[in-house]
Amino acid sequence: MKILDILSCITEIAPLEWQESYDNAGLIIGNPDDEVEKALVTIDVTDEVLEEAVSGGFDIIIAHHPLIFKGLKKINDENPVSRLVRKAVMNNIAIAAMHTNLDNSPVGVSACLGARLGLSEVKILRPLDNCPEAGAGVIGILPSPLTENEFLSLIRNTLGTVAIRHSALTGKKITKVALCGGSGSFLIDDAKAAKADAFVTADIKYHDYADADGKILLIDAGHFETEQFIKDFIAVKISEKNRNFAVSISSVKTNYIHYFV
Repeated sequence: MKILDILSCITEIAPLEWQESYDNAGLIIGNPDDEVEKALVTIDVTDEVLEEAVSGGFDIIIAHHPLIFKGLKKINDENPVSRLVRKAVMNNIAIAAMHTNLDNSPVGVSACLGARLGLSEVKILRPLDNCPEAGAGVIGILPSPLTENEFLSLIRNTLGTVAIRHSALTGKKITKVALCGGSGSFLIDDAKAAKADAFVTADIKYHDYADADGKILLIDAGHFETEQFIKDFIAVKISEKNRNFAVSISSVKTNYIHYFV
């Protein structure tokens, strides 16, 4: 199948027009008319993932995070990005990314996380100006109220996190939950305005925790951890449209962050 047809399985529910201005989603290496037979899905493109693609005979890697965010002046082995680009080209492996277009999709990253936590009545937290049905983050209702410790345990067990950072406990039950997979601290005020009891995201800075102000439980559950379920989503959407096309989820855990506990 053509690369364009494979990627359209995702872009029809997460158009590239929904990506943020800083992003580089879409086909990064390759030609949209090239024929491919096997796709490998990952969160990040790393040396280990590329080696997996080469040894497994994959024609294209579909990642969540773009391999290239800014311009490259050299294609050599001096830095990880240019090294991976050179190796992908040498091995005729196309690379695509479905990043903030999937972050902003109503069925994308945050919605996948919400589904894993069993949220219902899910809505977009901050709609796009030109497309109210899409946007950043989601908010929904838990199946039943939980204590804050019970909710933190649910997050830990569902996401497989080693450690969770959070703001001071409020002593209130958790019923209404806001979520943003990946870096979502820019949505703290939106979560508070929506009267969420808790906001789950990643990459919260030290002073951002003060914004909780005893009104909401802020939870940093990890960037990779809160986005990891999008791999399954991408693979399923491609398989639904192309029953005979081979798509696999990478066996490499690409989380750049490690914990010493």
